[in-house]
Parts: sequence; structure tokens; C-alpha cells
Amino acid sequence: MTEESKVLDDRKYTKEHEWVKIENGIGTIGISDYAQHALTDVVYAELPKEGEKVEAMGKLAVLESVKSVSDVYAPASGEVVEVNKALEETPGLINKSPFEEGWIAKIKVIDEAELDNLMGAEEYKKFLSEQEH
Repeated sequence: MTEESKVLDDRKYTKEHEWVKIENGIGTIGISDYAQHALTDVVYAELPKEGEKVEAMGKLAVLESVKSVSDVYAPASGEVVEVNKALEETPGLINKSPFEEGWIAKIKVIDEAELDNLMGAEEYKKFLSEQEH
């Protein structure tokens, strides 16, 4: 695993490098530090609409970087209750602060059991180390 890839213990992770942090049935979603490094500089974020329904591992948002365009997937099914409007003006927040200011959307999670399919921090760190071999 690269030295600079930060993994926070209070989140669950997908194999596509999204994270979700659940608080009172609301999941805040973003991309991992590893993913923002891989994307390089994010120049545009196409965010979901509030009220939009998303399926687990269905497309949630699209990030455009200087290198590529990448889909961001929802780690769980739910309804979008808030989007990070700061990303419309400053998409680079995803690179500067992927876990704090650079979150993408918040969803009201329909079935928290879906989160059991995600990786915890230690499992994700192991997954990252395997990606590099």
C-alpha cells in the first residue's frame, strides 16, 4: 500500500474505493484517499439530485479528473438527502480532503444489512496492498 493512502477506521469501503460513514441511518459517501490519488486532480463533479433513489453499487455521481472520467457508486441503497454543493465550485476538495470536506452525497440508507457486504478499514487496507502486486 502506498504510504500516503489514508484509511479511516470509522467507515466501510467498497472494492471500487468508495467509503460510507453511517450516522443515525444517514450514510455520508465519498471516495477513498487511494481513489483520489489514482484520479489525480478532480476538475468536475456531477452530483446526484436530492430526492434521487440509488441502488447499492448503482451509479451515484461522476468525477472528471485531468486524466479520466470515473463513476462513483453508492455503497448502499437509499435516497439522496443532501449533496456537497461545495464540490460544484471547488471539485478539488475531493483531492485535498477526501474524508472530510470532499464528501459527495448523503443518503438515507434503506437497508443497513447491505453494509455487511462492505469492507472494514483493516480489510480495505489488505485489499489495497493486494492491488499493488
